[in-house]
Amino acid sequence: MSKKVLMVVTNHTTITDDHKTGLWLEEFAVPYNVFKEKGYDVKVTSIDGGEVALDPNSIEDRPEWKDAEAELKDTQKLSQDDAEGVDAIFLPGGHGTMFDFPDSETLQYVLQRFADEGKVIGSVCHGPSALVNATDRSGTPIVKGKKVTAFTDSEEKEMQLDMHMPFLLETKLREKGANFESDENWQDFSVRDGNLVTGQNPQSSRSTAEKVVEALEN
Repeated sequence: MSKKVLMVVTNHTTITDDHKTGLWLEEFAVPYNVFKEKGYDVKVTSIDGGEVALDPNSIEDRPEWKDAEAELKDTQKLSQDDAEGVDAIFLPGGHGTMFDFPDSETLQYVLQRFADEGKVIGSVCHGPSALVNATDRSGTPIVKGKKVTAFTDSEEKEMQLDMHMPFLLETKLREKGANFESDENWQDFSVRDGNLVTGQNPQSSRSTAEKVVEALEN
């Protein structure tokens, strides 16, 4: 039986009135291709369903990404049923995730189920924003005591978007008890702690996906 991976992406499209955002394409397309190349069954969902907006700064004309992009034209809305019959969840980033991932009750339900059942949870860049409110059934943050990385406060400040975020992701993960690790800004860096896999930035998209594969295959 081939492994099944649930990918969940953001539908949020604005940071400020004049600053558009959305899903960061590389963080979706590269892992999508990694999973498909392994023969995995990939289901793409979004918080609200429908067509998924891309962060304008992430759009590249890459022929090898076209199949992945096609999946974003009409996504299914994430439901609690998506926690069933899936081996891993993968959460790509983009600044949009900072606004709709942490407070999505459905996503938090699915993550709790994954944590309680010991399934693989992968996320990259701002995707770990989904983890800041995620707990197991006992109420313990799923990042507590775990090695975790994500888009760093330093990277956010370098982009001059820190003042527009609802919170700083690195800071919040540390507050939740994560053992936060990172490399220099914009370097490929990803970590795996058991079945929890996280990547720092867009440059880490492939290595994060490969660590998810490693967790699924071992």
